Amino acid sequence: MVFGYCRISKPTQNIERQERNILASFPNAVIFKEVYTGVVINRHAWLKLSKAVRKGDTIVFDSVSRMSRNAKEGIEQYMELLDKGIELVFLKEPYVNTENYKQALSGGVELVGNDIADVYIEATNKVLKLLAAKQIELAFEQSEKEVMDIRQRTKEGIETARLNGKQIGLVKGSKLIVKKEAPAKELIRKHCKTFGGTLNDIECIKLANLSRNTYYKYKREIKEELTEE
Repeated sequence: MVFGYCRISKPTQNIERQERNILASFPNAVIFKEVYTGVVINRHAWLKLSKAVRKGDTIVFDSVSRMSRNAKEGIEQYMELLDKGIELVFLKEPYVNTENYKQALSGGVELVGNDIADVYIEATNKVLKLLAAKQIELAFEQSEKEVMDIRQRTKEGIETARLNGKQIGLVKGSKLIVKKEAPAKELIRKHCKTFGGTLNDIECIKLANLSRNTYYKYKREIKEELTEE
């Protein structure tokens, strides 16, 4: 069975690209996805997927960074799944797919029965295994470095903006205005029965295309605004 694993580290990021890439190569993949940071352990969807896979199954990732951005943890997970007979596919780093890793290992030389030759061949095979494992380690280390670089650049960018006198974040006491908040509130004020309209709450939620929590939050704020008026 083929599974796909998608992960984003922030709710504002779009997870659909990863899912689309996986399904383009493996249309029948069962997708597991979650919004979670890869540097934190105990990802719920990942743990659920890890328990679901069986020997012979395949897990597809858009890149190694989706499996883990912590090199040490990523390598441990890779080897653990490999030992269980799980195939791992990384669309952006195919050179570290388990299929290629196993091919590298199978490329070793067979023992020939001569003690000196056997020792030499065994040492050669160990080197091949180490080289293959090193490729995997480098891929995860690069992924971890990238996220550290992004954090550093973001930190430096914020500091530069601050030194140039730019406002960082919201001004204390100000309120974040979502783009669709104003038109949604206008619809609620115009059509909701509470404010003299003809639609009930359920109908207004559908009309404004809001979640229940957001709708009632806006409705409460409208009441407060009308009270102030």
